Amino acid sequence: MSVVLQDKENILGPLQLVTMLAGIARGMKYLIEKGYLHRDLAARNVLVDLNLTCKIADFGLSRCTDRTDQTYVTNGGKIPVRWTAPEAIILRQFTVWSDVWSFGICSWEVMSYGKRPYGVWPNQQVLQQVQNGYRLPKPQNCPDCIYNLMLNCWADKRDERPDFGRICRTLNEILN
Repeated sequence: MSVVLQDKENILGPLQLVTMLAGIARGMKYLIEKGYLHRDLAARNVLVDLNLTCKIADFGLSRCTDRTDQTYVTNGGKIPVRWTAPEAIILRQFTVWSDVWSFGICSWEVMSYGKRPYGVWPNQQVLQQVQNGYRLPKPQNCPDCIYNLMLNCWADKRDERPDFGRICRTLNEILN
């Protein structure tokens, strides 16, 4: 996906970008419904075809969850800090809500044409700033409604974040 977003000869418009986000959200909704957490949702892990259809890829960190609470706890391993919810980093507890946070970061990547979240900040600074309330700025030319969706995905309290069903409905409303 990053290659498509950074292609200077075929610049995508906001409608195309939002359509891509809707495809990513549908893919994540499907995974969650099947009892899986992705744990590494990022633009680099989304495949895009010539019709801009998006498919979630790279399931190396994915885990099947206990369907009752849809939580996966890990004791070790690498975590993609820039894309991971702070509570998942600190508690090493991954949920639907941590994947929603990642969707918000992935959305920011899409709307900023593949920029790296948090620029050159080291991971420790990213975590510290996010815990202190910092959120990525609105990308240039990003519709307010999409940035507001991102901010909702980055809510401090995970139970205040929208689920993927709500995200899909919101994006469909924006597109229609």
